[in-house]
Amino acid sequence: MDKAAELMWQLEDSAGKAGQQEQSPDDGDKAEVSGQPSDSKDKSPQSHTLKWETLSRQFVEYEQVAPFLIPEEQQRRLLDFLPLFLKAWEQSAGVIIFPNIQLLASEVSKLLTKEIKRNLNGKPAEEARLALEQLLQQKGEAEHGHLLLKSVYLLSQTDLRTMWNIIGSGLPAALMQCLYLFFTFPLKKTIDDGETSEDDTQTQEMLVKIMLNMYREEQGVEELLAADKLQSLIIATASLWDQCSCSWKVPTGRVLRTISKAQTKNSIVYLQAVDCIKIAIQNLFKLADTLPACDVCEAASIVLCFVKDSYPISSALLTEFENNDGYQLLLKILLRCEGLQPNEGDPYLDEILDMLTCLTTCGKTELKVSGNIVHPQLPHFDFERTRSSGMTVKNLQPFQVLQSIFQKSNDEHLCRRILAAIGTIWAWDTVNFFLLEWTLQPINKFTDIIHFKPHPVQVQFFGLVESIVLDLSYIPHEILKKVQYLIKENTVPFCTLAALQCLLSMTKKDLLFSDIFRDSGLLGLLLALLRKQAKILRKSAGTHLPSLEEGTEKELNAVMLKMVAALTVGSVRNTVVLKDYGMVPYIKIFLDDECYRSATLTILEQLSVISYEEYMSIIIGALCSSTQGELHLKLDLLKSLLRILESPKSHSAFRTCSGFNGLLSLLSDMEGALQDPPSGLWTAVGQNCILELVFYTLQGITAALHLDPVNSNFFQRNGLFEKMAEDLGSLGCFWTQGKWQIPLRLEKTRTFAEFLDAAFCSSEPFPMWLKNCIWILNFLDHMVKGTLHLESYFQERKPEMGEASRDDHEGPQAQEEHPVAFKRPGNKLPATAYRLWGNPEEKWEMGDCAIVHPGAVCVMVRLLPKLYKEGHSQLSQEIQCAVVDHIQSLVKSEKSRQVMCGSGLLSTIITSCQDAFHDESHPLHLPLTRVFEKLASQAIAPDVLRQFLWLGGSLPLPSRPSTNKTEALSCQGSHSTNATGNEGSEEDKVDNKTDPQTVVPVSSSPWVSKGSTLALQTAMSLISMTSPRNFQLRSTALAPSFVEFDMSTEGYGCLYLPTLATVMGPSAEQSVSGGIGMGTRMFPPPSGLTFSCWFLVSKFGLVHNSHPLRFLTVVRHMSRTEQEFVCFSVSFFPQDHSLVISTEEVEFQPLDIMEPESEVLNPSPFPGQVQFGCGKLLVTGQWHHLTVTVAKEAKKNCIVSAYINGQMLGSAKMQYLQPLPGSCISMEPSSFIDVYGYIATPRIWKQMSSLTWRLGPTYLFEEAISVATIEVINKLGPQYCSNFQAVQLQGEDKYSDHNPTPLVAEEKISFGINAMCSSLTTVQDIKSSYNEVDGRLIAKEIGINSRDSSTPIFLAKNIAAHLSGFLRTIGSVAVGQYGVRVFQSSPAATSLNFIGGPAILLGLIAMARDDHTMYAAVKVLNSILNSSPMSEKLMRHMNGYQLLAYLLKRKTQLLNNRILQLIFSLVGTAELGFESSIIKNYSAFQYVLCNFELWMKTPENLDLAVFSHLVEILQSSRDGCQNAAVAYEVQMVPKLIFLFNDPEIGNSRITVACTILSHLLQGHFNTRDVVRIGLFLVYTLKPSSVDENQICLDSVAEMPNEALSQTSGKTIWLRNQLLKMLLDVMRSDKLHLSSEELETTFLALGPDWFLLFTQSYLHSSTVVLGIKLLLCFLHNRLLLNKFKEGIVAGRWLENSSAGLSILMDNLKTHPPVADNGSFLIFGFSVLQRCLTDHVHIPEIYLLVAGLFLATPLSEPPEAAKKDLESMLQWILQNHLTENVLKIGLCAEAASLLLEMVRVTVDKLYSGPCVALS
Repeated sequence: MDKAAELMWQLEDSAGKAGQQEQSPDDGDKAEVSGQPSDSKDKSPQSHTLKWETLSRQFVEYEQVAPFLIPEEQQRRLLDFLPLFLKAWEQSAGVIIFPNIQLLASEVSKLLTKEIKRNLNGKPAEEARLALEQLLQQKGEAEHGHLLLKSVYLLSQTDLRTMWNIIGSGLPAALMQCLYLFFTFPLKKTIDDGETSEDDTQTQEMLVKIMLNMYREEQGVEELLAADKLQSLIIATASLWDQCSCSWKVPTGRVLRTISKAQTKNSIVYLQAVDCIKIAIQNLFKLADTLPACDVCEAASIVLCFVKDSYPISSALLTEFENNDGYQLLLKILLRCEGLQPNEGDPYLDEILDMLTCLTTCGKTELKVSGNIVHPQLPHFDFERTRSSGMTVKNLQPFQVLQSIFQKSNDEHLCRRILAAIGTIWAWDTVNFFLLEWTLQPINKFTDIIHFKPHPVQVQFFGLVESIVLDLSYIPHEILKKVQYLIKENTVPFCTLAALQCLLSMTKKDLLFSDIFRDSGLLGLLLALLRKQAKILRKSAGTHLPSLEEGTEKELNAVMLKMVAALTVGSVRNTVVLKDYGMVPYIKIFLDDECYRSATLTILEQLSVISYEEYMSIIIGALCSSTQGELHLKLDLLKSLLRILESPKSHSAFRTCSGFNGLLSLLSDMEGALQDPPSGLWTAVGQNCILELVFYTLQGITAALHLDPVNSNFFQRNGLFEKMAEDLGSLGCFWTQGKWQIPLRLEKTRTFAEFLDAAFCSSEPFPMWLKNCIWILNFLDHMVKGTLHLESYFQERKPEMGEASRDDHEGPQAQEEHPVAFKRPGNKLPATAYRLWGNPEEKWEMGDCAIVHPGAVCVMVRLLPKLYKEGHSQLSQEIQCAVVDHIQSLVKSEKSRQVMCGSGLLSTIITSCQDAFHDESHPLHLPLTRVFEKLASQAIAPDVLRQFLWLGGSLPLPSRPSTNKTEALSCQGSHSTNATGNEGSEEDKVDNKTDPQTVVPVSSSPWVSKGSTLALQTAMSLISMTSPRNFQLRSTALAPSFVEFDMSTEGYGCLYLPTLATVMGPSAEQSVSGGIGMGTRMFPPPSGLTFSCWFLVSKFGLVHNSHPLRFLTVVRHMSRTEQEFVCFSVSFFPQDHSLVISTEEVEFQPLDIMEPESEVLNPSPFPGQVQFGCGKLLVTGQWHHLTVTVAKEAKKNCIVSAYINGQMLGSAKMQYLQPLPGSCISMEPSSFIDVYGYIATPRIWKQMSSLTWRLGPTYLFEEAISVATIEVINKLGPQYCSNFQAVQLQGEDKYSDHNPTPLVAEEKISFGINAMCSSLTTVQDIKSSYNEVDGRLIAKEIGINSRDSSTPIFLAKNIAAHLSGFLRTIGSVAVGQYGVRVFQSSPAATSLNFIGGPAILLGLIAMARDDHTMYAAVKVLNSILNSSPMSEKLMRHMNGYQLLAYLLKRKTQLLNNRILQLIFSLVGTAELGFESSIIKNYSAFQYVLCNFELWMKTPENLDLAVFSHLVEILQSSRDGCQNAAVAYEVQMVPKLIFLFNDPEIGNSRITVACTILSHLLQGHFNTRDVVRIGLFLVYTLKPSSVDENQICLDSVAEMPNEALSQTSGKTIWLRNQLLKMLLDVMRSDKLHLSSEELETTFLALGPDWFLLFTQSYLHSSTVVLGIKLLLCFLHNRLLLNKFKEGIVAGRWLENSSAGLSILMDNLKTHPPVADNGSFLIFGFSVLQRCLTDHVHIPEIYLLVAGLFLATPLSEPPEAAKKDLESMLQWILQNHLTENVLKIGLCAEAASLLLEMVRVTVDKLYSGPCVALS
């Protein structure tokens, strides 16, 4: 029976498909003959087509001859044709190509109908049935019946027209008769054995399928009515169900249901006329008591089908059903279904219930009900909108049947079906719930009895109640009251549990339920029950007896907790109720049980809304009191804590409740937990849980620190990072057992990221300890970046235990080998995480790895030495190197280095990694040194630098050979320090050092023992630390302390200056004023003001959202008024590169309501603001100095000038500041005006931008300072941090070291702000240290409570606060948590001054033993002296330059050109092509560069390089004169003259030295140096016994390198060079001496000095040069007259020996000094006598002729020099006629010429002819 039913259901399915695709017969055919063999694959489609064509022709032939054949012959031929047709169908896989298929179907159907009727005629029913069975089955000799049946079955599935032909053959009625017989008259064998053969089943399948296909059409049903068999079959099913054929029950039911769906009006009339439904109901009433319930259901479902399906056409059958007690029948039948086994009769029971449910919508009129909505309701509920035209309930009788069944039956199956039916009715139309509930009240009534029903029914019922709220959005108050009553009574605990779960789901739907259930008393009831249970739990602690009742009770407690949690979520009022009930101590009791924990934590989390402190105390207390084994409790508590820490308001409570110490104590408790192998208690705990606990602990700490400056400051200040490092190091996976082994040389290195991938994303077998270490380091890395609290590495823990590991790749120990269910986070976190926590990492460009918690980097460094395990030396050192490289990558950017400097990383590296520093061969030595040097270039404490340099030294350690360093140094070239632009150029070459130990005596210092190697290492490190990282001016080579403003994070950030001034009314109270100092500072200043600041722009904003640089904004406010007004501002606008200075009164208000800036910038007739273009003066990344002076004039006007780096941008007139703010014209006697200021952008002008800039020292003076003062301030540079009261520029020494005067008067300095003079403080500290007023103003500006004592506030103190004068501001405070960053610069170059300064560097030079070490030592000295004014001052103070010269002289063999270039840089003259060539360091110039004895003995002819450099700096058109003045001060001329006395000096050096002397005298002419040179020239004169004309000078010039002593004519050549030099100087175009200066010079030497060079025995070249020099002066007629009239002789000797008496007095014996006396020399008479000795020299005639013609001679051309006549002819033609006319001819010269001619003539007659050639 079951198999047949199942088979028929399958047939029905396939039939349905065939009916839906009537135009595609393939589907049906394939389904029917799936088991038949087919050879269609072996034959091509052409062969199938050919076969069908052949069959078509045969059938056409049959049609043609059929009319002429007798019926028997026709039947025979047709039966012969059908096997061929069926075979072709099988072979073509169901594809029929047959044009006459309709005709074939008609013929075959008629023949089958005829055969059926022939077998039925005149036979009794049983015989007829047997005959039919034999006809249709494939039995016996005659199989034509089965053949016809199979053919019709095939044809019935082709298309609709073919089906119509089959129906028209009369087959429907015939087959109905067959069905009736088969159903009502079962065969005896079938009754006996209940089995049918396979042939019978196949026949049955085909027969039923044909009927289903026919009766699906209305024509088929109409054909049935004529046969009058339909009524009989329906009545038979209702009356003979227990006697019918079992095998035909299911097919008959299917056929009748198909007919029911195809009912027509005629069929309904027919059934009504024969009282078919009435008779069937009567018969079913009889069977209902006797038949099994499932059989009755099956029979009743057939009758009910006709009732239901007929209703859309006519309600007649439904009316007949109702009038004949059809519903009572159904009620009776359904109640009999109680106790049925599951799945017994299910299809028919479900069918009856479904049809009964459908009948509820069968009615003619809508139900009329009155609305009875009780409020409150959900906001989106609207009953009017719930009405629709859908399937609404119109017939209550069938629903009453359902309701009655539920009320009367406790059968689980039946009740659940009823509830499902009700749910279906609600789903049809929302309004159905209200129609039923407001009429029959089913749910309301069911609530009263639901506790009697089985548990599944209760669950389903409350789910239905829940759907009213969740799906219908309606709150059924009456039902809920009854549900709450059920909970209160708690008759059946399980029912109470289901009811609570229902209400729990509702509560989560909307917050309104929180109020409803509180007002209804449910919350109070639950709290009372929980209090009772908590007391029971507390008393029964430790006595656990599990039972079934206890399980339900436990679950009920859990749901009650969840319900309370849901009621408190989002409802502060309910949370207050819970707290007022005193439930908090009882709620805590439930934390210990894991099944209660989640809800309990939710309740406690809601408690945090009203009291974070209470929540934190509970959670932290529970964490600290938990035992080591309660890992899951700790994890759950930590996860809850993380959720609460998402709120920034909770951070303060976490800190005050000792949250940090509590979490760190968790780490302390896990000491040894990660040992491999585990030991003790940890053996039973998976390392997965331990590592997860470490993760969530660190995550909690990170969350509490996130964006919280108070907590971050607390954590850092209290040394908790050190505690964390200690606790993590004791977990067991880190090495804690003493010294390392000897370092190995690593063959391969991997990055930290590669270690992560290798450890967790590959099959590489890493040891357990290493994986744990990498995990912890990875946590710390994310903590550094501030993202650890957003990561999720561990999957949520499931309550089921024994869950297998997911990454089981390494055998049975996978749980230990892979302790973590690794969820590798992507590069980007989900957007929701950022919305929850905010995203501070967005504000930093990701290329620059942002360091949020620098202390975590220190933790990583402290753990670095512990990344070691015996037996894994190679792997240990490899991971150590990877971690150090990762740390190095974190500090790539300048910003990261500055952040890390403030965290103490340098000290941590020194103290934690001593072994690596001790052993220079250690793999970590070089990378750690690089990290150290990068950070030290920004800021380092002196004691840390001392330790790093190992100045305190201990026992010397073996040093590494310095070969690599030597090679590195040798290729560095001679680049100057200031031009070092590549940051890595030095770092890549630097190794160094050792480790700090205690101080020892100097004798045992390793400096002594290690010597040059240590010096080289130290120097290389100092070079890296002190070399500029980018190109900056000399004055800004060292970065100053600064405040950085970043507008990309919050859009604002500023320094707030409270109480710049307070203008008091006559009767105003003094207590209203803030500031520091006595008296009232006037504002605006009566004489003007000056604003000065250093700034650096890191990045400008984009053009479209350009954010101005607001250097200063002064705001003032009059008491008793609301408006605040900006009265003075200085801003730079990047979009047009303009500086805007405004004195307009503009209301201080947000940008969006201010006037457009374009209107503000428009000039007015009396401008209140001016604009200066800056052009390209501002360069990003460089420090600039801005000065704005406002000089007040009369009539409220002023002159404003602006300067960038000392260069004026412009000057303009504008209005001066108004006396009173806004439009005020007077102030009341008791009022006051508060003046305050902003530097950068205040919160009210918030505007997001990418602008980032830094502010250095900033000043406001109450006077307009001079341009000279501006230049001095500019030269001082941004490192200057004082008040300009005793200014000394870098490089100035004794020549300018007199008492300096103040640049600005003390009382005129309003404020000075420098980040170096700053500290962290609090509002309370400000109040106690300064005053209440400023404390309140600062608290208001920052947005914190004025009594706050924990929030750290950055205060840059007013460095002018201690100066005399009136009231001043206390300083400036930083406003903006993320947009302001402060850095206090203390680079190594500065810190070095506190541990010895230049003495250390000179010590390095002293220890140098090779040129590489010497170069490095001099380079670091140069770098530090150039960048640090303090070092340079110390160098001068200790006479360091003299020591440097001494050391260089001692090591001349080590000097080279590169070192010389460093000396040039030290002097400040190295960058001749880039910077000014002015001498900046006088001492270095005097004692080192001008120490010619030092350079004369050096290799590589360095002395010539020095001389060439001096020539360059002295001949500079811009700075030559100033350099010459410096050279005069340092006595360069005597030093050069002293060189001439060296007999070894060569010609080339003399030539260069003379060039230097020439430039010196041209640049700074003075008689003192001229007299010195004159004295030396006299020294070169030989005795008169030596006739110099016998000496040839031609060979001297040809041997430039020969020493002076090697050549006899060298002295004459030297003398001539000096005379030429003096002559060139006197004739120079650069030197324009006045008549007085010429006279002074001439008289200083005296006429006798000039006449000394005209003596007869002197070389003719000397005589010519001497006469030229003399006549150069005598062209001045005033000097000529004095020369003629007589001048005292010996002045040159007197002037030269001016200080000689002092020296003589100090001698023990006093040698007699000759007294030359004073006598006059009449110059022309002596000159006349001298010239007579040189009449043979033609040039003398030319020179005297020039004097005669008043023409100072220039050099004649070569053609004019061939003889005397040519010379005289040239002078006569080229003399200056105007001079002759002006001053006349020189008679004295004429007399000289005549005398010379006379002497010549006399010689002609008295002796041999003298040729004048």
